[in-house]
Amino acid sequence: MRIVRFERQGATGYGRLEGETVVPLRDRPWEGVATADEAVPLEAVRLLAPCEPSKIVAVGRNYRAHAAELGNEVPASPIIFLKPPTAVIGPDDAIVYPAASKNVHHEAELAVVIGRRCRHVRPNDVPSYVWGYTCGNDVTARDLQRLDEQWTRSKSFDTFCPLGPWIDTELDPADVSVICRVNGLVRQSGRTRDMVFGVSALVAFISEVMTLEPGDVILTGTPEGVGPLARGDVVEVEIEGVGVLRNRVV
Repeated sequence: MRIVRFERQGATGYGRLEGETVVPLRDRPWEGVATADEAVPLEAVRLLAPCEPSKIVAVGRNYRAHAAELGNEVPASPIIFLKPPTAVIGPDDAIVYPAASKNVHHEAELAVVIGRRCRHVRPNDVPSYVWGYTCGNDVTARDLQRLDEQWTRSKSFDTFCPLGPWIDTELDPADVSVICRVNGLVRQSGRTRDMVFGVSALVAFISEVMTLEPGDVILTGTPEGVGPLARGDVVEVEIEGVGVLRNRVV
């Protein structure tokens, strides 16, 4: 099942995607899918980021080749950091290049969307707490990351967390491709089987630190090939079995 969040005639809501139509759903769809209204054509709505996270927990250096390309060691345990909800944008929204940076990079990632409040979750129980999966782009001001020697400013600018285009609730995340294209050219191409820490390990680890709420997002790390974006570029993140998230840099 694919779940979208959309705007139509000034109102926002969640819907179930069925072909080229959207079936609107009642509030809190992660608690059970119930139809609210008749289906509407997909072209009649504007897709938004598919969830409204209270926090985005991102994971650094979770692909060995990506750690190596930045000159870093593979971590012994997950490296986590936060991106603010104000960084979230949806499909076809613009990534705004900040004046403070001269080296903004794309980072294509599989994004996990939490469906049930969880704390101290065991790895084997993680699937029952996951609502589904979507595409994410952990946009990063690489020069500021190196300058600050920590990651908060470089990854927290408004528009630096594109998510979408929808949530797939049935994806098996064990071995799917993660691709990034810029202006149609492939920049990143990896598979989730190459993650140092898989989805279950990440959710369990993070839930030992903080309570995860429905709609919260975990960005699971990026494969090798990160690189610069320029104003006017169109960047696409494609997750096999999910879809394509497309954004323009302005």
